[in-house]
Amino acid sequence: MQLKYCKLQIGCLLVILYLAFIYYKERKRFHLSGRRTIYDVLLTEGIVCLFLDGLTAYTVNHQELINPMVNLVLHGLFLISIDALIFLMLLYMLDATEGLPSDRKKKLLLAAPFLVNVLIVVLNLHSLEYRQGKEIFYSMGISVYTCFAMAALYILLTIVYVIRHWKFIESHKRVNMMTNLLVVAGVTGYQMLVPDSLISSIATTLILAGAYVNQENPAMKELSRYHDEMVMGFATLIESRDSSTGGHVKRTTQYVKLLAEEVRRRGYYSEILTKDYMDNLLKAAPMHDVGKIAVPDAILQKPGRLTPEEFEIMKLHAPKGGEIIQESFGRMGNEQYLEIAGQIARYHHEKWNGKGYPEGLKRKEIPLCARIMAIADVFDAVSADRCYRPALPLEECFEIIQNGSGQDFDPILVEIFMDLREEVQKVKEGNFGEVIKK
Repeated sequence: MQLKYCKLQIGCLLVILYLAFIYYKERKRFHLSGRRTIYDVLLTEGIVCLFLDGLTAYTVNHQELINPMVNLVLHGLFLISIDALIFLMLLYMLDATEGLPSDRKKKLLLAAPFLVNVLIVVLNLHSLEYRQGKEIFYSMGISVYTCFAMAALYILLTIVYVIRHWKFIESHKRVNMMTNLLVVAGVTGYQMLVPDSLISSIATTLILAGAYVNQENPAMKELSRYHDEMVMGFATLIESRDSSTGGHVKRTTQYVKLLAEEVRRRGYYSEILTKDYMDNLLKAAPMHDVGKIAVPDAILQKPGRLTPEEFEIMKLHAPKGGEIIQESFGRMGNEQYLEIAGQIARYHHEKWNGKGYPEGLKRKEIPLCARIMAIADVFDAVSADRCYRPALPLEECFEIIQNGSGQDFDPILVEIFMDLREEVQKVKEGNFGEVIKK
């Protein structure tokens, strides 16, 4: 059997099979194999695409050995698999950054070109032509043209999307994503201009390998998990200095999660609340009071009301927290996390009416992350026992947040927080699992 017409495809397939072996082996090692992700689907589709790519490269150049109908069906499956791969690439990019759309109309609009193209490919498969190139045969026809058009459309949409959301994508992701996309676009464009080159397998390999290296390496995900646990442990240690058990850190993080996810679901601040932003917000929330490490115990643990002088010292924990985060995490390479964590620590005591501290910011001058944190922090502060007073009744705690709308807090965030009373109460009662599953 002569394999000279599909050596490139076989080589690419072997590379991806090896990558898949490492990927699933590492997922099992780090106990990440329970949940199927879009990358799992993308990887499976890529392997199928590479197999069909090599198979059709062989059959089109051995037409005398292959039944014409079999050849036609294989080419149809290959063209559809290419479209599916490019479509999944777009979904993967959306899921890795902003998140997949929840609205049914948006989902349908996103999938429409793919569905229409599959229909056109199937209906026009009978008109497929096998043309002689310089050295090999290749297939052309309406089905191929529409496949090229859809691939170009989705690649262009993905590039435009990444550019439009550039500043909201983590810095270590954005360059890798764009580089990978541009190379894939270049390879795909060359395949369109020189159809007998048969190098589409390179684009498939780059998509899968690029995603693995940039975002899907299980070892890197495990390292990120260790970092999150370290941050939570550090934050809990700081909280224990003012006679807290660490529950404040966990509860406020869950309040932030509930509020931010519902704000995003309702479409508010959608240009800011991308998936990366949400992930970094939840990682940064536990560090909101890190500046308290610089406050003397005599003030932090005082059972009574602070004097004006003592309160001025206590207020320094906000700017000090921003400085500590900058100094401690400035070299970790995640600029967005650093910015969000710094803003939360420094500005979570600012008020909507400009009467907060340390800078007296007002309204949307206050970063969104700090506005969300402010509600979570105040609610937990009044609903939990403190060394200077017992917890207030839950109804009164919600009233404090409601009465602060337009004064202390962003009115939109207050309205949504009040709508989440049931979920908030579950967190307050310690039912974190129920809230997370929901």
